[in-house]
Amino acid sequence: MTDASRFPALNLAVAMAIAGTVGAFVTEAGVDPVTTVFWRCLFGALFLGAWCLLRGYLPDSSLSWSRLGRAALCGVCMVLSWTAFFAGFAMTSIAVMTIVYHIQPFFVVLIGVLFLKERITADQVAWMLAAFFGVVLASGLVVSDNPVTTTWMVGIAMALGGAFLYAVVTILAKGLGEQRPEVTVLVQTAVGVIMLAPFANFSDPIALTSWGWLVGIGVLHTGIAYVMMFSSYPRLTTPVIGVLTFVYPVVAIIIDWAVYGHPIGIAQGLGMVLIAVATLGVRLGWRLPVRRGSAAFAGQK
Repeated sequence: MTDASRFPALNLAVAMAIAGTVGAFVTEAGVDPVTTVFWRCLFGALFLGAWCLLRGYLPDSSLSWSRLGRAALCGVCMVLSWTAFFAGFAMTSIAVMTIVYHIQPFFVVLIGVLFLKERITADQVAWMLAAFFGVVLASGLVVSDNPVTTTWMVGIAMALGGAFLYAVVTILAKGLGEQRPEVTVLVQTAVGVIMLAPFANFSDPIALTSWGWLVGIGVLHTGIAYVMMFSSYPRLTTPVIGVLTFVYPVVAIIIDWAVYGHPIGIAQGLGMVLIAVATLGVRLGWRLPVRRGSAAFAGQK
């Protein structure tokens, strides 16, 4: 791993690039989504448990029963989010699933407005509408070179559902205070192991090559990439984090095209760009230009 204290931007970029390969790992593993997430949680928990012990993060004096319960609830939502996300790969494509899944910041805003009584600005509403239009284009619902099937639309619904659940995780995680994020993810993955054990498929044998991909999803994507992200965030500004986050979908799009032969159509590409720009607009607080006539009219009121 790169030194986050010296090169935090590079550290985060590498972590996001690693995360962008998760779709390929899931596809190559060839295991059903529930079982894949179970092994992700198990291998991820083993790695993070060892990491936290070696770094002295455990035992964690800040881990009260209330925080443990909140972290566990985060784990339930995260596991369901991962399962929906992985299930959609076989229904649509890695690129489409990844970019649609990345609209979760808009769900965070919506949850805040509807349930936490937070205020929303006109700019945020405009960015959300742009993102919604982007999802419609990226899904292929309006313009597509190939016929849109029911399976494809179920996949899009999976991406949206997974993004919503991830947004819930983001909201709940705000109440964990100073608890180390590595410990939080350790709790989440442990919950995932317990939660999915009754539903994972242990009867069908898993090929030796598939085990390699599953271990990679747990150790590389859930362990190493997360540790690199968490070590970088405190040393970077919000704009830098917002921009580097899109290394993830860019890598996924490139892999989907280069490895699996899934080119992006013009309309889908435009939709993905709209989602990316709108997401940056919300994260970075971009303000849309106001026409002079509108501003003058507002000033006369």
